[in-house]
Amino acid sequence: MNEPARIITLTTDFGIRDTYVGIMKGVILGINPDVQIVDLTHAIPPQDIHEAAFTIHAAHRHFPKGTIHTIVVDPGVGTERQAIVCEIDGTFFVCPDNGVLSYLLQNINNKAKLAINAVAIQNPDYFLPEVSNTFHGRDIFAPVAAHLSLGSPLTNIGPPMQGLVKFPILTPQEFGNTTTGHIIKTDRFGNGITNISENVIADDTASYEIRVGNTRLKQINRAYAESEVGEPLAIIGSYGLLEIAINGGNAEISLGLKRGDTVEIQRLD
Repeated sequence: MNEPARIITLTTDFGIRDTYVGIMKGVILGINPDVQIVDLTHAIPPQDIHEAAFTIHAAHRHFPKGTIHTIVVDPGVGTERQAIVCEIDGTFFVCPDNGVLSYLLQNINNKAKLAINAVAIQNPDYFLPEVSNTFHGRDIFAPVAAHLSLGSPLTNIGPPMQGLVKFPILTPQEFGNTTTGHIIKTDRFGNGITNISENVIADDTASYEIRVGNTRLKQINRAYAESEVGEPLAIIGSYGLLEIAINGGNAEISLGLKRGDTVEIQRLD
């Protein structure tokens, strides 16, 4: 049996207005009252599997091995889409097989030593007695996560899965001194988070121009406040990625930023 896990995280698009999140927690605690539940976020935009995929990829590394990450962003609930548990390097992901693990799986492909062990969730002994067509978070994902936290082995949950669903991940392209990337998320502050890694800007002595839409930026800030209030800026954010922001403002609104927008960074010397 697996060593019992003590942490279950929840990532959903449920928001906090309704009772859905609280009900999932009640189901989990009814099976394992000693487990620790962490709300990663319930503010994923409805049905936005792309943002869910980036969110779990960015956050999971900050939790101890053995954590069970439960992701319920599930526009295909009630259809034939498969529910899965995926174990990656001792960490568990309980979710629909709809692409929410795409960033993680791409990262695995770049690190051959990390193994994936995935099973289809098919054993009804791990479900609630009645399963609705609209709330698998309550009836399937929450109880499966709770049983995993008690040490239930994957082999009891269902048969092995191969060929997990993935959507294409945009990756930056380099042409001479210019790296072209894209905005992959805007956060609640309106900052546009790109897929351009801080490694592209590793030379502190070089100068750069950053271009997004009609905006041209000539420096990369170390802090938001290095720019005047209301001014657009570029900065390496907490994800280790280039961000486009406005000091004291909202770049998503003011600059019209949206996911998929092209961002270019050119080294000038």
